[in-house]
Amino acid sequence: MSATTAGASRYFKTLRAGSEHKVDAVWDLMSGKPLLWKIVDGKTAKANGHAYARDEGEYLMVELARPVPEGGQARIRIDKTYQDTNSYYFENGDYVFDRSLGIKRNAIVLPPLYELTGANYPVQVAQEADGRIRVSFMNDGEDGVNLKVRFRPAEKMKYAALPANPWPDHKPSPSGRDKSKARVRHNPSERSFQNRDIVYFLQQPESHSFFLYHDYTEEREGMDKYVNIVRSGSKASGPSALLLDTGEKLKVETLVGKQIADKGIEVRNLTDDTEAVVIWYEPIKEGETKRLRISETYTDPNRYLLVDDQLIWDRSFGRNRNTVILPKGWMLTTNSIPGRIDLDEEGRIRIRYVNGRPDNIDVFIKAIRR
Repeated sequence: MSATTAGASRYFKTLRAGSEHKVDAVWDLMSGKPLLWKIVDGKTAKANGHAYARDEGEYLMVELARPVPEGGQARIRIDKTYQDTNSYYFENGDYVFDRSLGIKRNAIVLPPLYELTGANYPVQVAQEADGRIRVSFMNDGEDGVNLKVRFRPAEKMKYAALPANPWPDHKPSPSGRDKSKARVRHNPSERSFQNRDIVYFLQQPESHSFFLYHDYTEEREGMDKYVNIVRSGSKASGPSALLLDTGEKLKVETLVGKQIADKGIEVRNLTDDTEAVVIWYEPIKEGETKRLRISETYTDPNRYLLVDDQLIWDRSFGRNRNTVILPKGWMLTTNSIPGRIDLDEEGRIRIRYVNGRPDNIDVFIKAIRR
């Protein structure tokens, strides 16, 4: 979970009524250290800063490791154990997990040696390292998902160890894997666990430019930089970066061609024209993570332009959560990939794309002036 109210020193989590629950631990994700917490009633929660707490409610109150910085967030992990006969029961020969889930990214891991027999919502299925079946999904709507997962014992379930290479039987082509051959030992990554968010603010189309910010969490021990390779045909300007956990501004530099190699940065298919935006930070220590916000302006006359007085945006998105905001004064006429559409705080058209599949989406947008 993330607390995002600037200056907040506590985080409140509503505990679901009608079930027995036990809080096992709460951690600060930046440092990996445990946090102080206690379970309180609604009146106590309200007195300690939860303005919307119900008197009859029950809440987990967490003392944050540091106040939420302006424009940043405090990330925590809550470990809870629930016992709920209304949500987890036996029915017609199957075990059933039947629960309304309001969180946008979810994973349900079955007990060992159980097979999945049903899911009423589109899900991705994979195996954990110990062989258990994991069911995951992203909720791209505004309401909770009434999920119903069915499973049963499968004592003969076999499991093969995960390979280091996701497609070891053939060499990937320069543009990706060789799609003429099956990935016989492929183990898909959990799409809903990926935690990158990108927001594009389109400038007037005559400029061919758009401002974007990109949120990314790094958790690999020893990592001290983030490298963003500028897409061919685009030009990046004005890069900046923020450590969202603390509000600290990070060192950013733009490197081209040989400069990239001179810094010890390995880039696939490096050329004299390759451009990289590099964000530097203190190396990740064991148990730590860092949440970065990377901002820059791109200019791309090939994929963002004005044709016959129509705004044209044609760009491929590889991340699972992307948002495009049209410039002021433009109305949407075409959107090729389904997305949720509303107005932002300034009255501009906003389109939000959630892609739960492990592939790219080619977003094509047209708009005209009001």
